Amino acid sequence: MKVVINLYKKHKLTVDNYITTSLKNAPTDYIEHSGVLLKKYKFIQLIYSVDKEYRQISPSVCRKEKETTNVGSDKTHYFTQLVLDEDDFYISNPYIHYRTGKASITVVKKIDDIYYVFDCDLISVLEELRLIEFNSAHDKLKKGVYILGSGLLVAISIALLLYGAYIFIMTFFGGDKDFLHDIFQAIIAATLGIAIFDLAKQIIEHEVIFHSFSHHEDRQYKVLGKFLVSIIIALLIETLMVVFKIALDDYKDMQNAFFLLIGTTAMFVGLAYFYKTIIGSSTSKEEK
Repeated sequence: MKVVINLYKKHKLTVDNYITTSLKNAPTDYIEHSGVLLKKYKFIQLIYSVDKEYRQISPSVCRKEKETTNVGSDKTHYFTQLVLDEDDFYISNPYIHYRTGKASITVVKKIDDIYYVFDCDLISVLEELRLIEFNSAHDKLKKGVYILGSGLLVAISIALLLYGAYIFIMTFFGGDKDFLHDIFQAIIAATLGIAIFDLAKQIIEHEVIFHSFSHHEDRQYKVLGKFLVSIIIALLIETLMVVFKIALDDYKDMQNAFFLLIGTTAMFVGLAYFYKTIIGSSTSKEEK
């Protein structure tokens, strides 16, 4: 939500003019024409009116219902520091709306002795002005796909962890004599399970729960980097297992273990260069 609020502050004059112009061009009896207003202007979330004594005199009109419980309630605490401009408008600072949980602003328009209050969704306003790329249907579909994919990854990671635990237990109670091989196999399964779970966690955190409208170019690289670290660790463990097995069985195959070690080392060096490149580009951007 910080991104939305900061974007509003950057384009405050444009957004405020758009909202006030829209309300000026609408029928002045806002409550009577609330249905038309809510249908025409998607950014309006709620409408109600207050008299000169700051008491609510109309129901709170939302998109799906009208609430009459607040009729007659005292709104003085909202109007004590209200200062209208030359067009009898007041626009509040951004806040998180209690009903929708979205970044919002409140617009007040005074006509005669009546104050009309509009709660406006900032995301919808910014979208209409093409200041932000957001589509609710596309966003829900994308989140659904991410939830499904990350859920499958979590299930796979749990299966790998359980498999590693099963191998570890059977090493002691299954009567298998290849203790070293089974221990390394359990470690590899557990390492891959943790790596895949960490990848799923990153997807859930960045794309589902804490989804941001800003696109940090290095974010996906950091997620990929953490995943590659876990994979390389698993490969190093596998390499050690192969080296130990060859050392115990036949030294003639040590050349194969050497090539495997060289390949794993090359991946490690490549990952180090990858991190150096990402950190260097991020630092240069910050300096600019």
